[in-house]
Amino acid sequence: MSQDQNKKLWGGRFQSATDSSVEAFTESVSFDRRLYAHDIAGSIAHARMLAQVGVLTAAERDDIVRGLTAIRAEIESGDFPWSETLEDVHMNIESRLTEKIGEAGKKLHTGRSRNDQVATDVRLYLRDGIDRASMLLLDAQSALVELAARETDTIMPGFTHLQVAQPITFGHHLLAWTEMFERDFQRMRELRRRVNVMPLGSAALAGTSYPIDRDFTAAELGFERPSRNSLDAVSDRDFAIEYLSAAALIHMHLSRMSEELVMWSSAQFDFIELGDAYCTGSSIMPQKKNPDIPELLRGKAGRACGNLMNMLTLMKSQPLAYNRDNQEDKVPLFDGMDTLEASLTIFAALVPEIAPKRDNMRNAALKGFSTATDLADYLVKKGLPFRDAHEVVGKAVALGVESGRDLAELPLQTLQGFSGLISDDVYDVLTLEGSVAARDHTGGTAPVQVKKAVEQARVRIDQYRNKL
Repeated sequence: MSQDQNKKLWGGRFQSATDSSVEAFTESVSFDRRLYAHDIAGSIAHARMLAQVGVLTAAERDDIVRGLTAIRAEIESGDFPWSETLEDVHMNIESRLTEKIGEAGKKLHTGRSRNDQVATDVRLYLRDGIDRASMLLLDAQSALVELAARETDTIMPGFTHLQVAQPITFGHHLLAWTEMFERDFQRMRELRRRVNVMPLGSAALAGTSYPIDRDFTAAELGFERPSRNSLDAVSDRDFAIEYLSAAALIHMHLSRMSEELVMWSSAQFDFIELGDAYCTGSSIMPQKKNPDIPELLRGKAGRACGNLMNMLTLMKSQPLAYNRDNQEDKVPLFDGMDTLEASLTIFAALVPEIAPKRDNMRNAALKGFSTATDLADYLVKKGLPFRDAHEVVGKAVALGVESGRDLAELPLQTLQGFSGLISDDVYDVLTLEGSVAARDHTGGTAPVQVKKAVEQARVRIDQYRNKL
């Protein structure tokens, strides 16, 4: 590397070189180089704006655009000479540009600072990441919806406090997971609007004295508008915190789903079989089929929460405006993005490989008096106040526990001993099928309602895809 390449682009005020240990400690190019495409896009838009307002000539603009385009090709082919001495992605690209095109390259930084440059790069990068995460959320929803469509009539126990509560359908349970992802998707789309604001033109913190046209640059880069306050624009990292918050919520949902998959695939529940491709064996116990992917997804939630806390702690004590602390924002943000995308991708691939064991699910729903509420509702419809009906059914359940029989197995004469309002039609509501069919309303677990919900979800997902 030449002496000019080693020279700091900000070094005019300094008389001695930076210590090598300081260079190693302060460099960020080892991780922020992934911003190269967005840094180049921002620089091209900035150059075009400078020419538009007369700060650059058309020839200088064209040289800069050609040079930056060539640099992007070098990076993508693996031929770019990255240097930690040049600190970051911005200085590496700018130095290479000057080397390639000469004096015009030195004019590119007119009217901007690395402060607004990096804020713009990260927003552009995150904007693309939000779009990828949004599509992956739709993929995960779609996988769940299609599995739910096959299991609209599959009966399983619904739980509260991990105790059998009422019978539901497996399809209904899967659609509950889909609703979690629906909210996550909406959060991502709402966040995108706040991310899509352009800091470029704020310069170091106060704006610039050059006659820049920020609306022109914003339009070039697809931003909705320029930022309204230069101080806030260069120091704001709320958008990154919001993304990591949304990612933590998604991982929390993935963790809850994964916890159920782990339980359901155990010998104690035995509700499902996970595909072999998403499990591993034991090095010592040949019978084992470990649900490693759900367990890892469950574990990733801790990582996602850690990234969020990292960013919150980073920002909590910073005075306005930019501080070098903000160099550390990229590590948790990039890791958060990578982890989220990998997790959603593997989950969407795992879901179609879930094979329900329908008989086991149904048999489990027969335990724990899951139709007790149906008997209480039956008595209420016959005119008994609910609290009285609750007491009657409680006594019937006590007898069932004592005799080892489900409510549906108790003779009619025995049931009538608890209430004279009970007649032989009671068995219509005491069966599992009768119980789930009775929940025939919007949001209910009745198979007919689950089928409607599946079709509505398919339409919604297709509409979302078409808008992305």
